[in-house]
Formats: sequence, C-alpha cells, structure tokens
Amino acid sequence: MRLDDYVEGLKPDEEYERRKLAAEKSYAITDYLDDARASFEAVKQGDSLYGATAPSVFVGRSSYPNVSAGILSPVAEESEADPDDYATSGAWYERGLGIDNVLQYRTGLLNSRRSADVNVEDVWDGFVGTQREVAIADRPVDVEIGLASTPDFDPDQYAQPTANAPSGPNASVDSADLTENPHVPRAVEKTLEDDDWRAQGAMVYLYEHGLDVYDVNRVLSVGALGQGENRRLVPTRWSITAVDDTVGQYLRGQIRDAPSVDGVEVRLNEYMGNRYWVVLAPGHWEFELVEMKSPGSVWNPDPGGDVWMAAASEGYEGRSGYVEETAGAYYAARLGVLEHLAERGRQAKALVLREVSDDYWAPVGVWQVRESVRHAFEREAADAETLHGAVRDLAEHLPVSLGDLRRKSTMVAGLQTGLSDWA
Repeated sequence: MRLDDYVEGLKPDEEYERRKLAAEKSYAITDYLDDARASFEAVKQGDSLYGATAPSVFVGRSSYPNVSAGILSPVAEESEADPDDYATSGAWYERGLGIDNVLQYRTGLLNSRRSADVNVEDVWDGFVGTQREVAIADRPVDVEIGLASTPDFDPDQYAQPTANAPSGPNASVDSADLTENPHVPRAVEKTLEDDDWRAQGAMVYLYEHGLDVYDVNRVLSVGALGQGENRRLVPTRWSITAVDDTVGQYLRGQIRDAPSVDGVEVRLNEYMGNRYWVVLAPGHWEFELVEMKSPGSVWNPDPGGDVWMAAASEGYEGRSGYVEETAGAYYAARLGVLEHLAERGRQAKALVLREVSDDYWAPVGVWQVRESVRHAFEREAADAETLHGAVRDLAEHLPVSLGDLRRKSTMVAGLQTGLSDWA
C-alpha cells in the first residue's frame, strides 16, 4: 500500500470520548474512590486485611537505600474482578482499557507498605520475605496483612492528576503472611538458585523462557536476580526501565548481523489519545523516538501553549548513557521495535513519532507506549520510496512542521545530506 493511500482521510478516532483535563478532570475516578473505600471496609477485619492479591508489588525510590516496600492488594469485592486483572500487563491493551479503566484498577489497589533496607540477599521471612514471594509467583496468592495504620486516601490526586500515575490507598503494616503456597515458574527458581549469575543475564534468561518484561520487572524489583551479595530491592520505576533496556540490548545484539529490511515501511497505531507512527527503513540499526506533546495534555497542561517536543536516539552501537528527555518511553518504544525486527531476523533504521493529544488527560505509565508500538506491527504497513519521502508526507499529519521536526530529530536532520533520498 502506498503511503499516500494509507493516510488518505485520516481522522482522529471519532469513537474516543474526549476528556479535557482542565474542563472535566476525573470526577469518575473520585466517585470510584468512594467505592474503593467502601470495598476496603467490607474486607477489613479488625486490624487485618484478608483477600487475594494480584502478583504485584511496589518499591518506592524516596529515601534510598531505605525504601518503601509494598504489597498491592485489590480491595474490590471478589465478584467484581479477577485479582490478576489488577496487575499491569499487556492484557490491558488487548482488552482495550481506557484511561478511566486503568485508573480504576490503580485506585482499587491497597499499597500495604513498610520501610525496608534494600539489601535483601537472604531475606525470605517477615514482610519483605512475603513481598518477594508474591512477586516471584506466577498467579495471585492469598495473604493476611496486619495493618498498623488506617489507609490514607488522597482524592485530590485523582481529580488533578500530575505526570505521576495515581495510585490507590496506602497503609503502614506490622506484618504480612501468605495463607497458601505460591507457584513459582521453574525459570525463576533457576535464577534464584544461581547467585553467581549477573542480573542482566538472568533477566534475558527469564525473557527467553517465556516471561514477559512485566513479570521480569517484578522479579528484579524484589531483589531476586543477580549475584548474591548484590541482590537488592530495586525501585519499581527504575526496574521497569532496567528490564526494557537490558532486553532491548540483547535483541539488538540478535539482529546485529542480520540483513536489512528491503524497503521503507510505515505503520500507525492509536491508543489512549496517543498516535504512533513507526517508520522502518533499509540500513544498519538506528533508533529514534520523537515525542510531540500537544497543549492541554498531561505533560503540557497549558491549553494555549505550544507543542512540546522531546527526542532521543542511538546508532548502531547503542547508547552509553541514560535517556533523560524521553525517559522510560524511549526504552519501551525501542523494545517494541526490536522485538519485531528480531522475530523477522532483520535490522533497520527505526523512527518512532509519538503524538500526545489532549485526550491523554492522565498518565497511565510507559506500558501503553510499549504495547502501542508492539501492536503497531500487527497492522498493515504502507510503503514509501525513501525515508525522506515518508517523513515529508507524514509531516503533513503531525502537529509540528517539517522544519520543527528536522531541528529536533537527529535522524530527520541527517536526511538533508542523503542525496539518494532526493532522487
């Protein structure tokens, strides 16, 4: 399919319910918070909380190396949802969840937490031990949590979400105990037993043995990977990026000597007010993510402002430092591209253009970037004669000019000197 046919008549998704942060905020979420509070009271028994927990944990990053270690437990009535549905995963995309749905799951999780030292090499008892058991299990397990404080609700964070994804109620705990034996995948048991194995190699092993990055992230965050003396709790935000980056580097190595794609391929995917253009072109591996955040969106809230742009890139040898400007979104988008290329046994120059519209009124996490790029490759591709030609045609559908894109993008700027692109 020609690119001009691919984009002909392109319009925003008319079925998507527009949600303006400034106008509507999230009153539905504050209503849901009242339901979550009522559900919590229904399952609370004295100073204890009984109920199934999704295989989810949370590790905070403030006050490192003394961090907040938490077990995330759904507080909705059992008949309302499967506890496993509360765990962040690619299934959220496949089910077509909207922003409201995701925030409802997030606000429905009680974070039972206590302060913990990050060094956990031999810690398998007490609260931290229970947290680690929950994280390495491949299905929800029942827990009994002894609460030390009344759960803290902050309704304002849901009515006025910031760039940090809202979370559910928090409570300090005295204890947490499993009421059943968790089922641990054999691959995870192997990485636990081998404490001479560096964390990077263990992550790749788990990924290659069928665990998705969401599962690997949980195992890493509770310090269950790596050489024994180096096993530490890893803040959840850091572990997500670490897994995306490590698996991405591994996949880049897999395609290092692979043949190039034959021609320019353009794909489009839209989800939660985000539009992703994914362009592959012949050549050795290069990657760039360019983000264009519209006025009124969650990271660019002034409805009268300009489009905010960010970009990061790498060449054939990869990167040597952390991406600051696009942060975790870079590694999540890169992973989606590399998974596709590794499956095909090809390499390519890859350009991902992310448009964030004002429909994206609350943050849900980089998982939606990862899944949107992953699923873009399920769609039919358009073709173009050259990378320059593809970018030139796509610029007509972007919220910025080709000149603005060229000034921000390393890859697009480099096209100016490619004489073959002008032929």
